[in-house]
Amino acid sequence: MVEFSTSLIEILSQHWQLILMFFIIAMCYASVGFGGGSSYLAVLALTTLPFVSMRAIALLCNIVVVSGSTLVFVRQKLIPWKKVVWLVSWSVPLAFIGGYLKISHVFFYVLLAITLLIAAIAMWMSKRIVEHSHPVNSTKRAGAMMGGAIGFLSGMVGIGGGIFLAPVLHLTRWDSPKRIAATASFFILVNSVAGLIGQFLSNDFHFDAALAGVLMVAVLLGGQVGARLSSSRLSPIMLKRLTAILIFFVGCKILFEYLFKK
Repeated sequence: MVEFSTSLIEILSQHWQLILMFFIIAMCYASVGFGGGSSYLAVLALTTLPFVSMRAIALLCNIVVVSGSTLVFVRQKLIPWKKVVWLVSWSVPLAFIGGYLKISHVFFYVLLAITLLIAAIAMWMSKRIVEHSHPVNSTKRAGAMMGGAIGFLSGMVGIGGGIFLAPVLHLTRWDSPKRIAATASFFILVNSVAGLIGQFLSNDFHFDAALAGVLMVAVLLGGQVGARLSSSRLSPIMLKRLTAILIFFVGCKILFEYLFKK
């Protein structure tokens, strides 16, 4: 169910901190060519919003952030379509199923916490796995299975899956770094759309469309500002490390609250 619960002025007054955080995250990430989807979800996890709303808002913001970069990659012909088709052949339908499945409140937060912890480790180690020059051929079946597993997890949690896909592709020397970045962007886009459709068709789907719209505008504007900040002092690796600390902290906090706190 889509709700329009409050006016624009009320949203700005009640959620200005959340809106500002989304704007800053989008600006910082866009300034170094990233999307920041996991950070949006980490910030949302610290609010009192229902988890079904969090998933939908995170995916909508993902779509806004990566649509532009995907279009650029397509125009530059950096997406290796023959390989990508196998990655998304299973990921898209499984992301839809993951979004459609009805999961409990506790299960979602435990899964989110584990996802954030793994994402934090992957981001922290990213400097060691991005430099290679000779791609290695991988089997189509392996690519489809890997994409499917990431897609299913992405649909349930409310992320695009690029945070998991990119490190695996780098480790396996799937292709050149630029083509992997382009592939991850497209992967995030199609999985976010599939997961959102699955959530929309689910019986327990509901979110505040007004708040979601304001946050989507915030990340759009932040992304546009960040894309023009070519003199940013934050290097890609530094930004990843700072983000890894943030989402690791949030992951630990959630895991403690839902597993160890009575």
